[in-house]
Amino acid sequence: MFLAGGDMNITNEMDGYLQYIGGPAGAIALTSVAAASALYYASRPTPVLPPFDLDKQSEPQGPDMVHYSKFAKDGKDLKFMRYLYEDTLTIYDAVRRGAKESNNGNMLGWRDSKDSPYQWMRYNEALLRAKNFGSGLVNLGLRPGSSTLVGVYAQNCPEWVLTEHALYCYSMAIVPLYDTLGPDAVSYILDQAEMQLVICEEDSKVKLLLQKPSRYLRKIVCVKEVYPETYKIAAGVNVEIYRFEQVEKLGAEKMNKEVPPRPDDLCTVCYTSGTTGNPKGVMLSHENVIADVSAVTLQLGDQRPRSSDVMLSFLPLAHMLERTCHVSVYMQGGSIGFYGGDIRNLMEDFKALRPTITPAVPRLLNRIYDKVLGTLNGSLLKKSLFDMALSSKHKDLKRGIISSSTMWDKFVFKKVQESMGGRIRLLVVGSAPLAGNVLTFVRCALGCVVSTSCIFDSLLLIILFAGIYHRWI
Repeated sequence: MFLAGGDMNITNEMDGYLQYIGGPAGAIALTSVAAASALYYASRPTPVLPPFDLDKQSEPQGPDMVHYSKFAKDGKDLKFMRYLYEDTLTIYDAVRRGAKESNNGNMLGWRDSKDSPYQWMRYNEALLRAKNFGSGLVNLGLRPGSSTLVGVYAQNCPEWVLTEHALYCYSMAIVPLYDTLGPDAVSYILDQAEMQLVICEEDSKVKLLLQKPSRYLRKIVCVKEVYPETYKIAAGVNVEIYRFEQVEKLGAEKMNKEVPPRPDDLCTVCYTSGTTGNPKGVMLSHENVIADVSAVTLQLGDQRPRSSDVMLSFLPLAHMLERTCHVSVYMQGGSIGFYGGDIRNLMEDFKALRPTITPAVPRLLNRIYDKVLGTLNGSLLKKSLFDMALSSKHKDLKRGIISSSTMWDKFVFKKVQESMGGRIRLLVVGSAPLAGNVLTFVRCALGCVVSTSCIFDSLLLIILFAGIYHRWI
């Protein structure tokens, strides 16, 4: 449902391009491609070797035939990876490492309208604002420590991230809330977590919190304007409303000393609606998240995030897939730009930001795949050219080669790549399994590495590397 309207531009542009290929000019182009492909095969890049033997990805440990991953350090004693860098043991550390790695580069990007360019907040500015906001929350009465749980109810935006890292400055934990929970579930979560304060994005979300107020809720901080009638409703249930910038200013004027978290401190409680009954909360420590991100970073090898990378953030930050992608990018000093908030304009955000990394979900990729195949019906020439291009790039995949600069990319897949900014090199897929044929199509059409993930309890994340070397290809 979240991605119901965001994939049409890709397929429309692909259809238009294939219409061209199906015409007289396309016949000439097809002949040219056939000739040029011989040159390509004589000069194509050297395959990238996998970081492990594909036929020996695990080792037996004893007579019980229990196998351990090659990536497990001393697997016999179950001493698994906890961190990748000595100076990065918590999410608090990860962002500060990113500030150094990027030399205070761009961290958070946004744009005010679909026609405006992205503007950026650098790492040091984001860290300062987070510290000010966290200090302001302490001044409002919150006690530093992981027993203090603070809610955030907002779409992906810079203030969401600033709130998260403001809480980490004082070892507090974040509890994401989202629309599909509904008023009853939100009230239940507020009561169970004993949340005194929630950060909201806009007036409508403030009203929803006040619709069935928790007995613990005493303060709401809102990013955008709050209407006068909402203040009256809040006063009637003994809840105070503050603006985001007001709390920042309060913290800057009376700065509280930071209380950085320990690795085993709670960093988040993620609630899922589940199948029956009340929402269930999954408790994750800083060490849980850092261990997950570190293991994936190690497996990605040369394809890992870099300080030069830019990621588009549009999957909900309320879920751990998006959150761990953020941490992995921050840890290397990369940049993250947020979509404009309207999924119908998602492809315009891709074109404006031109990301190199993006998370995605199978629903979006399946629709793109189905729409593209639908454009091939009725034209033998178009289908033949498409099949030829896909087959050629599929052969490269089997050799460990993923590229977006072949002749096939220029003549067949260029519009697909350009519709997503033209620079995607790493795509992370989660929330549900992705069919092998769709996975192969995505790798060929976008010319990028794809990493898939599995999420248990909808929120506790375990990444399974399905990159260049996955057997589905």
